[in-house]
Amino acid sequence: MSRLLFFLLFGVVPPPAGPQVLPVYPGPAPGSEAWDWKESAAMGPQDGILRLANVTRPTVSVFLPEKNRATGAAVLVVPGGGFRILAFNHEGTEVAEWLNSLGVAAFLLKYRVMRTDDLAGKPQEIQAARRKEAMEMGVADALEAMRLVKRRAPEWGVDPNRIGILGFSAGGYITASVALTEDGSARPAFAVPVYAFFPEDRPVPAAAPPLFLVHAADDRTVPAAHSVRLFQMWRGAGRPAELHVYETGGHGFGMRRQGKPVDGWTDSLRGWLAAQGMLTTARR
Repeated sequence: MSRLLFFLLFGVVPPPAGPQVLPVYPGPAPGSEAWDWKESAAMGPQDGILRLANVTRPTVSVFLPEKNRATGAAVLVVPGGGFRILAFNHEGTEVAEWLNSLGVAAFLLKYRVMRTDDLAGKPQEIQAARRKEAMEMGVADALEAMRLVKRRAPEWGVDPNRIGILGFSAGGYITASVALTEDGSARPAFAVPVYAFFPEDRPVPAAAPPLFLVHAADDRTVPAAHSVRLFQMWRGAGRPAELHVYETGGHGFGMRRQGKPVDGWTDSLRGWLAAQGMLTTARR
């Protein structure tokens, strides 16, 4: 395991050469104070995906662009993993590095997930309750992380009014939920749910941010209907939204290339971010 990944995984503050890692909460995360199991990390030998499990201590890792390229915009990045694990590289660190290449700061969220051995043999109703708890905690961690980043934005040369959120799958659920908040201290400037899990309709606030949605039509894990639902919710409320549904791509592609049109989703997002004014330095 590289030194950089060690620092990111276990919340240790690295030396100046690595990203700064900040706790989301000043103490134990509310609601999980008694969680004492050990966090783990494993790299998939076949797919090369770094999976974090048993996360109990939410953190934010700070990825800053080169100063001469910085636009002052930023994104909170939220990996997916079904609320059981976090796919931390192709839906996390690689996303942060790509955003940095655009001059955008990135803040990678490590949020709480279910204990991996907590559900074996449990009745369905208990499994559903644990999943619901993890979903609520993930959203709470992201809201608190947004408040933290907005509050401390000047330290990193970031405009607190130009901070968005981007998340994948379960992280897409968290992303959409944060975009639906009425709390101005945590409301993002824009939101990008990618193959988001979002099973229910909700009211969309009048101040909801612009939405950019990505999905593959052949996604068998989370049907594209979830992104269509979000698009219709936003448009029905008169809020701006853009939806990209690719014919093929499956689920969980993240930043990985497949030699298919879906590979261009980051190009489309770059154009959309430019149209939102996030890729140019704001006038002071």
